[in-house]
Amino acid sequence: MNPVEIIQGDGPIVLGMPHVGTFVPDEIRAHLNPRGQMLTDTDWHIERLYDGLLPGVSVVRATFHRYVIDANRPPSGESLYPGRNTTGLVPLTDFDGQPLWDTEPDAAEIDRRRAAFHTPYHRALQAELERVRARHGVAILYDCHSIRSHIPFLFEGKLPDFNVGTAHGTTCAPQIEAAVHDVVKAAEGYSSVLNGRFTGGWTTRHYGRPTEGFHAIQMELAQDTHLASEAPPFAYAPDRAARLRPHLAEILARLADLAPSLRAGA
Repeated sequence: MNPVEIIQGDGPIVLGMPHVGTFVPDEIRAHLNPRGQMLTDTDWHIERLYDGLLPGVSVVRATFHRYVIDANRPPSGESLYPGRNTTGLVPLTDFDGQPLWDTEPDAAEIDRRRAAFHTPYHRALQAELERVRARHGVAILYDCHSIRSHIPFLFEGKLPDFNVGTAHGTTCAPQIEAAVHDVVKAAEGYSSVLNGRFTGGWTTRHYGRPTEGFHAIQMELAQDTHLASEAPPFAYAPDRAARLRPHLAEILARLADLAPSLRAGA
């Protein structure tokens, strides 16, 4: 299976989807324990949630599961959040801190997965961002994520519905951060935070280079905004999604409108 799927649009926005894939090769699945084989920490139905919200967007989607290797972690394996509970390049535990593997991968196996999955995903994402910037003079990466709203191992209490991450304003122009934050703050019936528990993963931090025309922002959605349940079978809730999608569409539309003003020399 191809580790990455690409939809090329004609607009200035690229949607990154590193955690929607559920493919696990048989030889890797055999080493997961029964808990790991449930693939609980998937960004369930994110591709469906964002589908059709804005014409012309590009999409770069990982097809492999994050338990194979996490495309939103540094290839070096260093922690995104030093001193805090998190998961690594190849997660050894799930988001509840429970072991995933009967046989944990060794360094050689991690190297093999990095070459087979992590590198191709980011090669494709880099190429798409460069193609979009060449066309528009700017590329805006909107990295799409979701997570259960209650995970005591990772954070206290209930996670806000919208979690916007820009590595504290370093990965995009301030206009982008402000536009996204304004939409989520005004979304009636939803809660939001800017650079809270999730400040942007490796993807956002790596590609967000505003002075070079690459802007990146991460959106981490609480899964109860669009799932019927945050437990198996993680069913999509069309009614909840229908209420959420207009806010996401407004975010993407505002970013597209901003893009011409962010071109080099504009």
